[in-house]
Amino acid sequence: MEANTRSTGRLPAAFLTPGSSSFMDFLADHSPELLPGNRKLPEGIVEAPHGTTIVAATFSGGVVLAGDRRATMGNMIAQRDIEKVFPADEYSAVGIAGTAGLAVEMVKLFQLELEHFEKVEGATLSLEGKANRLSTMIRGNLAMAMQGLAVVPLFAGWDEGKEKGRIFSYDVTGGRSEEHGYAATGSGSIFARGSMKKLYRDDLTEEQATTLVVQALYDAADDDSATGGPDLARRIFPIVTVITEEGFRRLSEAESSGLARSVTERRLEQPDGPRAALL
Repeated sequence: MEANTRSTGRLPAAFLTPGSSSFMDFLADHSPELLPGNRKLPEGIVEAPHGTTIVAATFSGGVVLAGDRRATMGNMIAQRDIEKVFPADEYSAVGIAGTAGLAVEMVKLFQLELEHFEKVEGATLSLEGKANRLSTMIRGNLAMAMQGLAVVPLFAGWDEGKEKGRIFSYDVTGGRSEEHGYAATGSGSIFARGSMKKLYRDDLTEEQATTLVVQALYDAADDDSATGGPDLARRIFPIVTVITEEGFRRLSEAESSGLARSVTERRLEQPDGPRAALL
């Protein structure tokens, strides 16, 4: 068969007629060694860059997903401008925290998984279906996670059936939870979540929601050394994305820099950030 494939330049029939709408299942059947969770690790402790804080918040017309730009390796800054938020498809996005290399690779596989399903089935998965597929992929990385190479993303998107933005968080075993209103993951998540807890409201506009997540990332960077705040000197600003019924949109550099500069200028007057009203 191999000789025939070389001579004709065509793939075997099995590759042309996949029996499943899941790209992950197809890959597991034909090239399981390509799946991140099946790779062998070297002996001893593995040092790898880690992405840190991802935040999300819903508003009346959709959901915002954002991330800082710092990657760390131990107590060192491994990269100052890493990208941690990616579109999963037209109506959803995923933000990565954990081992950066594995996380980026998982996102690419997730994008292929959703695209493969749409091409095979002729329809898109529901938002919950997408969240479940991501859960399965994270569970497949459990062996790596047990060796310190965990991937813990945050998934958000527009639910066309329920006509609202939704957020899903995960643990290292692939356990999935729906978050209501706001969510955070990564090393600075405890500080970001505390910030959003005091400032979040159900009636936020898109502009207010984007400001909220940048405020939360600023607070996370203020207390967590692994989270990077806006870097005005190097022009490195948080990545902020918005998903509505019109689809996925990433704020332009001008928009994100303007937002970050506005928050930073206000912090010069009020270093601890905006105050929530007392009851």
